[in-house]
Amino acid sequence: MLMFFVTCPKGLEYLLADELQSFGFEPVRNAPAGVWVQGTLEAGYRACLWSRLANRVILHLAEVSAISGDELYEGVRAIAWENHLPVDGRFKVAFVGQNDAIRNTQYGAQRVKDGVVDNLRTDSGERPSIDTVAPDLIVSARLHRGLLQVGIDLSGESLHKRGYRTEKGVAPLKENLAAALLLRSGWPELSAAGGGFVDPMCGSGTLAIEAALMAMDHAPGLLRAQFGFTHWLGHQAELWDRLVGEAKARAEQGRSVNTQPMVGFDQDAAVVATGLRNVERAGLKGVVRLECRALGAFARDAQWPDTGLVLTNPPYGERLSERNALSGLYQSLGEAVKQALPGWRLGVFTGAPEVGHAIGLRSYKQYKLFNGKLPAQLLLFEISKDNETIARERTATGELFPKISHPERAEMLRNRLRKNRKAMGQWVRKQGIECYRLYDADMPEFALAIDVYGERLHVQEYAPPKSVDARLARERLAEALAVIPDALEIDPSLMVCKQRQRQTGINQYEKQAATSEFFTVHEHGCALKVNLKDYLDTGLFLDHRPVRHWIQQHADGKRFLNLFCYTGAATVHAAVGGAVSSLSLDMSNTYVNWARDNLELNRVPASQHVVKKADCLDWLAAKPNAGDLYDLIFMDPPTFSNSAKMDGVLDIQRDHALLISQAMARLAPDGLLIFSNNFRRFKLANSVEAQYRVDEVSKDTIDKDFLRNARIHRCWHIRHGR
Repeated sequence: MLMFFVTCPKGLEYLLADELQSFGFEPVRNAPAGVWVQGTLEAGYRACLWSRLANRVILHLAEVSAISGDELYEGVRAIAWENHLPVDGRFKVAFVGQNDAIRNTQYGAQRVKDGVVDNLRTDSGERPSIDTVAPDLIVSARLHRGLLQVGIDLSGESLHKRGYRTEKGVAPLKENLAAALLLRSGWPELSAAGGGFVDPMCGSGTLAIEAALMAMDHAPGLLRAQFGFTHWLGHQAELWDRLVGEAKARAEQGRSVNTQPMVGFDQDAAVVATGLRNVERAGLKGVVRLECRALGAFARDAQWPDTGLVLTNPPYGERLSERNALSGLYQSLGEAVKQALPGWRLGVFTGAPEVGHAIGLRSYKQYKLFNGKLPAQLLLFEISKDNETIARERTATGELFPKISHPERAEMLRNRLRKNRKAMGQWVRKQGIECYRLYDADMPEFALAIDVYGERLHVQEYAPPKSVDARLARERLAEALAVIPDALEIDPSLMVCKQRQRQTGINQYEKQAATSEFFTVHEHGCALKVNLKDYLDTGLFLDHRPVRHWIQQHADGKRFLNLFCYTGAATVHAAVGGAVSSLSLDMSNTYVNWARDNLELNRVPASQHVVKKADCLDWLAAKPNAGDLYDLIFMDPPTFSNSAKMDGVLDIQRDHALLISQAMARLAPDGLLIFSNNFRRFKLANSVEAQYRVDEVSKDTIDKDFLRNARIHRCWHIRHGR
């Protein structure tokens, strides 16, 4: 099994991970703009040949220390380059990243080059040479902090360059982004059902060409003449030839059975001419039809089927005056497809999603992506003669939206949600997080907590007091569930609603459902498994995000202990932050297994980072082994627990002083205990402050999304001595 890092445009990591599994890879972890996987060389070749989403397939060779330029050089020189490049070969270095010692990529590339050359240099002075135009080998060097990931780029040129597009229209989509839009729009399923494809503003035809290649099972790599492994010493030519032969046979079969129309229109004749040449270079003449036709002349051809996909990338408008003019264009698009193609699906990829309402349809799903560096969204619509009825049928339960009794009140909630989302957007992107609290009982009429988990929503209704009429509470909840999907432009099936009541003892571990619908989210570079349906909590306490991030930033080289560890999120952050070892304890089998899964998801070695089932009260009460100390301890006990799995009853106000004392007995002399709890009326015992150095850091552990609920938890840093 070999290790690979496969890169892609930002925002396509999840799609790419699924695609790579279909080639025979085993997932390791997602990273920003890429995916780490394990697999055979055959899987790597399949990715080069078949991936519609990847940019580069990098065969990982080694990870070397890069604390200094000299260490980097020595680490690169120690790699067995004789297995990859002949002495008289030509290579180039693709270097990205920087740190305190290596402040620019040119210097970093030079040190890598020196390491490779000096490794292969013969006694007679023969050595490989640098060739940035047509190298035999591309050495990939990716620097992150003090480590350099070194690999062989098997791709050569970026895989998005299929070979059919040598000319460019106005603001063309990259081919792999076009493929991602097709996948997100459900084109493979629609195509398999005999649906057609239309792009009414096709430009140079990229979407239509990618749609045809996908429908015909045509490997995009078949159109390329060169790959990065062609002159690599490890290249297995017979294996590659076999895979190419298999791909050609599939393409011939796909072309013979494909009869669905794939059409593109554009009002710019010059751009359409470029598109027609692209179609011919892609070998799709007679399959993809491009015509010069304005949007106002859009009409249905008689041979088009009853279902299909309309997918387009209309102009965004770079200036405000241009954006104001987009409403008319989007309105014309909506009117044209509604009239001509009822029963079809519409996808609009736009950098101006705020103009999407002008289309006159309700978007049932939105995907946030990037067109280059420009944030954009893919908006999906079902085209129907009665679209309003269809939209109203899309609820989390499959029932009709209730009639809104108080439209003014519902409109206030809608406006508040949109305002909150806009206010949080830039902060969320800068933080590098996917999960955050969007709304927390901001309006007394709607006592809800609404949390975003990637593309999903977790809605919790705070149990109403007895003074509130139950019928009125149900009415307000129904109004909220009707408004939330529309206000936040999400498919209601991606929204989960629960009632939040105080849970104690055994109840806090009981399942609420049994869907097993786990999915992965990301927080500060860590991958975490969550489940919105099966348990009272999701597997990730959002309010503790700053605490986890602090642990990640201060765990390097430390021994970490996580008491009452829940799903082990804090341990993941510690391990990713460089903790040399960790022990995580919880009494629940469910959460112990969940924590292990989270660590495995981040490639954390189980031999160094151990998760055990244990009653923390018993474990702390036992005498520690000599020398069994930890540099960093995190303890976030429940407020109260009388679980049958525990020998005693835990009351955090009554018992915290003893717990802290016992935890401090496990703490190294210069170590730190982070103690936290969410009991609103909690008061730290005077005995704790008398015995240890105590700093309350609660204010520093509340992020922007919890400022309205700033006492959701309290947190202290506790050290030995006074």
